[in-house]
Amino acid sequence: MSSEPTTAVPAARATGLAALWPYVQIARPDHWIKNAFMLLGVLLAVFYEPDVVQWSSVGTLVLAVVATCLVASSNYTLNEWLDGPTDAMHPEKRTRPVPLGRIKAGGAYAQWLLLAAAGFFIASRINVWFFGSAVFLWVMGVLYNVPPVRTKEWAYVDVLSESVNNPIRLLLGWFALIDHRVPPVSLMLAYWMVGAYFMGLKRYAEYRHIGDPARAAAYRRSFRHYTEDRLLISVFFYAFCCAFFTGIFIVRYHLELIFFVPFAAGMLAYYLKLGMKPDSPAQKPELLYKERGFVTYTVFVVAVFVLLMFTSMPGLYDLFNVPESKAEPLWVIGADPGE
Repeated sequence: MSSEPTTAVPAARATGLAALWPYVQIARPDHWIKNAFMLLGVLLAVFYEPDVVQWSSVGTLVLAVVATCLVASSNYTLNEWLDGPTDAMHPEKRTRPVPLGRIKAGGAYAQWLLLAAAGFFIASRINVWFFGSAVFLWVMGVLYNVPPVRTKEWAYVDVLSESVNNPIRLLLGWFALIDHRVPPVSLMLAYWMVGAYFMGLKRYAEYRHIGDPARAAAYRRSFRHYTEDRLLISVFFYAFCCAFFTGIFIVRYHLELIFFVPFAAGMLAYYLKLGMKPDSPAQKPELLYKERGFVTYTVFVVAVFVLLMFTSMPGLYDLFNVPESKAEPLWVIGADPGE
């Protein structure tokens, strides 16, 4: 692993809570909002096996979220420490605790391991599949950050290796409730690609914000290959892949979601608009809650998805000549032609 990063500013002597606060910062609790991506896994579990909806499941889900947050913070700690030297080259990230010299190597590595151990312990109390998914999330963090692999330095692989956390979080939500089957692969691939779409736009926004190819390359090695055009083309590639895999899931599992497509496309278009703004909010997805219009529309789109997931429209299957889903709906719209 990397040796202690060179600091941009000499460390100031601090004691007590002031000395501990930088370690809290590099664990990034403000990024825990990203674990909301577990929600799709939970919804799918409820859709396929409604019997999992029990009071006892609430405690399990709480433990699942806590375990995921701890493992994610372990990854964030490692990321912050190993990125210290390059963060010093970034116009905003140079003010983070590591570039400012407020973190010690021993403390960073101890926090990384302790957070992982705590997360794994809680995960192991849920079930073996959830535990395996938590380990998978942590291993991807190691591969993303640690030399000589350090996938974050490889053009395009950086986006794909970070966005794979989306389907991993889907698995964590699913396995928190179901431990004897896996969710549809087509939807996991679609979830991976939509994560790559968001991450690709983040890279695009970062590259434009830095505004200097040489400085961008010094900050992130993958930027040596990227250009604005290449990043934007990759974003459209991820969007197309997401659409195709989503289409497979819709036709194979729940045709009613065809009505969800235009709303989902609208959300991707809305995010593209945000990603192309000067000093785009896409650079910091954890702060997107400040974009009230986007948040409102996203909540609406999620509500449409949930409503359609638990609704049956038997006539659609005759119209499109595809087999009807075997999952039990909550609501049936129109007469069932088989009755």
